[in-house]
Amino acid sequence: MNRYPLWKNLLIGIVLLWGLLYTLPNFYGEVPAVQVSSGKATLKLDSASALAQLEAGLKAAGIAHDGVFADQNSVRVRLRDTDTQLKAKDAIEKAFNPNPQDPSYVVALNLLSASPQWLTSMGALPMYLGLDLRGGVHFLLQVDMKGAVTKRLDATTGDLRTLLRDKNVRHSGITREGQNVVVRFRDAETRDRARAVITAGTNDLELKEGQDGADFLLTASLGPLAQKKIQESALKQNISTLHNRINELGVAEPVIQQQGLDRIVVQLPGVQDVAKAKDILGRTATLEVRMVDDTPGGLEDALAGTVPAGTELYNERGGRPLLLKKQVILTGERLTDAQPGFDGQNHEPAVHLTLDAAGARIFRDVTRENINKRMAILLIEKGKGEVVTAPVIRGEIGGGRVQISGRMSTEEATDTALLLRAGSLAAPMEIIEERTIGPSLGAENISKGFHSTLWGFIAIAIFMCGYYMLFGFVSVVALASNLLLLVALLSLLQATLTLPGIAAIALTLGMAIDANVLINERIREELRSGASPQAAIHAGYDRAFDTILDSNVTTLIAGIALLVFGSGPVRGFAVVHCLGILTSMFSAILVSRGLVNLIYGKQRKLEKLAIGQVWKPGL
Repeated sequence: MNRYPLWKNLLIGIVLLWGLLYTLPNFYGEVPAVQVSSGKATLKLDSASALAQLEAGLKAAGIAHDGVFADQNSVRVRLRDTDTQLKAKDAIEKAFNPNPQDPSYVVALNLLSASPQWLTSMGALPMYLGLDLRGGVHFLLQVDMKGAVTKRLDATTGDLRTLLRDKNVRHSGITREGQNVVVRFRDAETRDRARAVITAGTNDLELKEGQDGADFLLTASLGPLAQKKIQESALKQNISTLHNRINELGVAEPVIQQQGLDRIVVQLPGVQDVAKAKDILGRTATLEVRMVDDTPGGLEDALAGTVPAGTELYNERGGRPLLLKKQVILTGERLTDAQPGFDGQNHEPAVHLTLDAAGARIFRDVTRENINKRMAILLIEKGKGEVVTAPVIRGEIGGGRVQISGRMSTEEATDTALLLRAGSLAAPMEIIEERTIGPSLGAENISKGFHSTLWGFIAIAIFMCGYYMLFGFVSVVALASNLLLLVALLSLLQATLTLPGIAAIALTLGMAIDANVLINERIREELRSGASPQAAIHAGYDRAFDTILDSNVTTLIAGIALLVFGSGPVRGFAVVHCLGILTSMFSAILVSRGLVNLIYGKQRKLEKLAIGQVWKPGL
């Protein structure tokens, strides 16, 4: 009656063994490490050569390490202590960045799990720890919303100039004056035509007529709704760009979220190098399209030190020099998408770009007027530019779809598309608040959270064993397995544990034991009713199941509501809370009954259960 089949016992054992394996990495802690990642958007880190270069630099400096690791975006070396970490950082910096004034790679201090290789190879990794537990840095960034609107007005000035030229509407000048764009005309009739053209071409501008002496004016300004849309878009683009920047630091689970209307919160758990983090956050990348100056002798003069007027000297990705005109044809703001693909004619790898309406018009005119000339796509970062590609214009390109191809591999096409999509900051930002949480404070928070959970567990164990005897001990074992599975599941999902998460674990312990209390009391009730011990065990588990399911489902609904509508610490609490409910169902029902079956299942003539005092009716 009270025996599980072999497969069910094996299943419970395998699940508990899995829980143990995936929980173990959390007990090994973290050790100091140094990470190397690309410092330029146009430079991709080659893992194999970077590992060899890193090991050579450490060997030359006589620094021992505990292993090197590589992923898609970085290489890392694990070290024994912080003193060795600082020495290794200096040695690696010299090896990867011979010219400190123009660093090609980001060398940052970091932390790595100290788990043994056999656990790591199984994908068993420790949980991520939040800022309050691991230490790190907290930044509050102020986004210049006026700067975003001003940037859009500057672009609008060029758009209106192109639009009026396409429609053959003559004007006496277009200028930006404060938060307005002013277009001057010589007569009212031309102004009325321009108004009709602008109204048909855009719906974001509010137009007002005026007069300044002999000039007829048309003043365009962005409406409140358009300004709000621009500001929201700028905030989202800045958050996306910050994500790309912070990935270079290798931060596990960074927090980057909007606060209020014009601020962004950035939390970087585990980051030790605050100066490097600020440098990464402050980086900007601007995409520009310019024409190549192919004037005979111009490049030679520039290389000799005499740069012709109106031009600038840059380098292509392969290091070849290229002379570009200063006039910017297009910026990254006009690019709406960039995807890797293949040339339809020769099937070579290519990058397909999509421009907005204004960008499409500008590109069509430029390509029509510069056939068989070279056009360069330039990425400017930290005040320095590098040419991503410089294709030859073969014919007029209209429709807003542009193809970049020629002498590139599939991987290079994918990288170039990703690079062009990354874009730049849509609005300037500045750090208005900076807080550093030291590892010692994080360790103190972990210690307090651990001890609160431990003493809560001990208190529950003492009560259960004292009140329910052997069945109380079984409940405690089930509770321990619940905690084991919860930590293993959080580690497997690579969830971020914060102080609210620890509070959710402590709460889960109290809620999980409730299911065992229901089962034990149900068994007692069956015994009071005169049922045999074996029948009481069977009925107790079966009849308590519906109540346990109902209570857990209602609690899960509340947890899901917190998960959906909450944010920040509330969401972290909800994740642990919901997972804890699922693991408690497994441990309270399957694990505890499996243990009871092992203890009592083979005893056919069972006369008494060690479940504490069973009060008979009438006593």
